[in-house]
Amino acid sequence: MRKPLVWLPACHRHLELSDPGGYTVLADRYAEAVAELGLQPVLFPLAAAGDVDALLPLVDGVLLTGSPSNVEATHYGAAALPTDLLDPRRDALTMRLVRAALAAGVPLFGVCRGLQEMNVALGGSLYQRVHAQPGMLDHREPEDEPLDVQFALRHEVRLTPGSAFAEWAGGTRAMVNSLHGQGIERLGTGLVAEAFAPDGLVEGVRHEDSRAFAVGVQWHPEWRHAITPFYARSFEAFARACRERFGQRTASS
Repeated sequence: MRKPLVWLPACHRHLELSDPGGYTVLADRYAEAVAELGLQPVLFPLAAAGDVDALLPLVDGVLLTGSPSNVEATHYGAAALPTDLLDPRRDALTMRLVRAALAAGVPLFGVCRGLQEMNVALGGSLYQRVHAQPGMLDHREPEDEPLDVQFALRHEVRLTPGSAFAEWAGGTRAMVNSLHGQGIERLGTGLVAEAFAPDGLVEGVRHEDSRAFAVGVQWHPEWRHAITPFYARSFEAFARACRERFGQRTASS
């Protein structure tokens, strides 16, 4: 039986100094979350911005994953920090992919870096160091702790009444994990903020004009989503949108 296909743009790393070509990498937990929902994760290694128009019609959804790397600040008119881990190949792809997915009505779900990619692709900007902003919390994870501690529920988010976020949470408050140093400063065009950290940082958005699911979150709902109802419901909503797209795509083929 064929399954809906979900494109997960990969990151690019130089993992060994002796291999100048580098590696295409993806954290398993994102692909596992997609597969557990009955969808098929797919990668297009070395895909570039110029390939988006040919590849996007082949898939039923796009999941923009988190990553240790940051969106390069030049994309929103700032200078990169010396400490930034950058991934220019991913930036070039996702800046185009976000806009194309929205235009084509392909379901789009941005997680952590993926939320930031959505925001920047649509003309928004980022705080490069949220913890250095007056009145802001330190949203970074305790890197020296085990993963269970790093991904533990860290703070509450306030959700807009009547929003999909509130529906998934069963109310206007939910607890989320927090593993990011950057965050939304100025919202991109068409994005509506519907989830906020205690310090006011935007942590969840939807695109107001999208013809399909188009949501970004700053937290990591892929982490143990099956036992966290708020996370699970957001992924289930994405999966339903992908199945709907799959039905439309296969009916016309």
